[in-house]
Amino acid sequence: MPLTVHTLNELLLVCSLVLLVAVAAVRVSSRSGLPSLLIYLGIGIAIGQDGIGNVVFDNAELTQVIGYAALVVILAEGGLGTKWKEIKPALPAAIVLSLVGVAVSVGVTAAGAHYLVGLEWRQALLIGAVVSSTDAAAVFSVLRKVPLPARVTGVLEAESGFNDAPVVILVVAFSTVGPVDDWYVLLGKIALELSIGAAIGLAVGFLGSYGLRHVALPASGLYPIAVMAIAITAYAAGAMAHGSGFLAVYLAAMVLGNAKLPHWPATRGFADGLGWIAQIGMFVLLGLLVTPHELVNDFWPAVIIGLVLTMVARPLEVFVSLLPFRLPWQEQALMSWAGLRGAVPIILATIPMVSGIEGSERVFNIVFVLVVVYTLVQGPTLPWLARKLKLGDTDEAASDLGIESAPLEKLRGHLLSFAIPAASRMHGVEVSELRLPPGASVTLVVRDAKSFVPLPSTVLRRGDELLVVATDPVRDAAEARLRAVARGGKLAGWLGTDAAT
Repeated sequence: MPLTVHTLNELLLVCSLVLLVAVAAVRVSSRSGLPSLLIYLGIGIAIGQDGIGNVVFDNAELTQVIGYAALVVILAEGGLGTKWKEIKPALPAAIVLSLVGVAVSVGVTAAGAHYLVGLEWRQALLIGAVVSSTDAAAVFSVLRKVPLPARVTGVLEAESGFNDAPVVILVVAFSTVGPVDDWYVLLGKIALELSIGAAIGLAVGFLGSYGLRHVALPASGLYPIAVMAIAITAYAAGAMAHGSGFLAVYLAAMVLGNAKLPHWPATRGFADGLGWIAQIGMFVLLGLLVTPHELVNDFWPAVIIGLVLTMVARPLEVFVSLLPFRLPWQEQALMSWAGLRGAVPIILATIPMVSGIEGSERVFNIVFVLVVVYTLVQGPTLPWLARKLKLGDTDEAASDLGIESAPLEKLRGHLLSFAIPAASRMHGVEVSELRLPPGASVTLVVRDAKSFVPLPSTVLRRGDELLVVATDPVRDAAEARLRAVARGGKLAGWLGTDAAT
């Protein structure tokens, strides 16, 4: 007897049973170099109606709702981890790639789907729009061991955060019953919704960061919850204002992530855990929704459309979009191959299903096969290509310092704590050579599980844990100085090295 899943409670029960297996699969993913989405999709398929679990699930509307919620969490986690100093130089290129590039990708891919596979124009445009959204999580899950130059990383991260918004607008427009709006109407809608979403996201992010920096919460565990709540509020406010909620949540989270909030390492860990849960649940759910035996007839059409997307549309969109920025051909080649598609296209493919568009089931099947096949091809080869193009960034000494900040409300000060990384240039620096601003001092050093109060002549070593007390007015300056010394050593500042380099 198959187990039929119709309600949210039944679905949560099924997902909870596979959660431990999915968490264990993270280990397999990290060892094999495959994006984790393939492991989780496989788990969903395995317990589905054609698998060993024989679970029947066909609720596309529920999948879309849960997928949107998971996507909001994933975008929030991605925004919190985006460093402004890395993304700032790449922002113009990423914006052009997210707008002009999406238009090029949709047009070329839709033309290939229509003329080579024989799909009707609406179905072809739907597929072209759905697969035009890239997934940073899928890209960087296979590039852990091959750090990229900051400019490449910045462009790919920003593109994945920005291009969801215009793609969602296009998919919704193409999924509307009746004639599709004229191109200039669609452009106007995209511009308006992006503007509203950006304004609301930035406003919520700045207001939220100001509040968290000036109002001490009664428990440190409330800070991670407050940060995620603020980010999700940005999505809700943006969507209710008929703007792009996805862009709003990403920008709000990015502002929060660069605001030097209290208890930041704990917040990042909490957000990272929520992001994993969202990805696991979303991918398993999408694996449940698909019917494997129905994919056979759409396998080769998906491969053909994927070839057009990967070998023609993506390189062309990168070349056209980045032409004014004169990036080296090696970086453009890697960005072309790094256009991995992840959960977002599969989620977006449920929109025409919910709208009842003719042929939407075939669109979903083609998108599903395309994402799986080309992630399987591109994912493991990305590190190899980065090495061949000599784009690996091995400057480990420039790794940032993870500073934990706890507000001391009654004392009008802050307690900063951090550990000196192995590659940090703070190793060998005397406490006096830190040159902290007046009002800040190193109060305790923990070394080899023993703590002591340091002297000005105490030499710091890698692995040391430091406690620094700073008054409220000099807190930012003290943290900036510590980061500068971690990157540039005792001569930081004199040699032009500061916290932003």
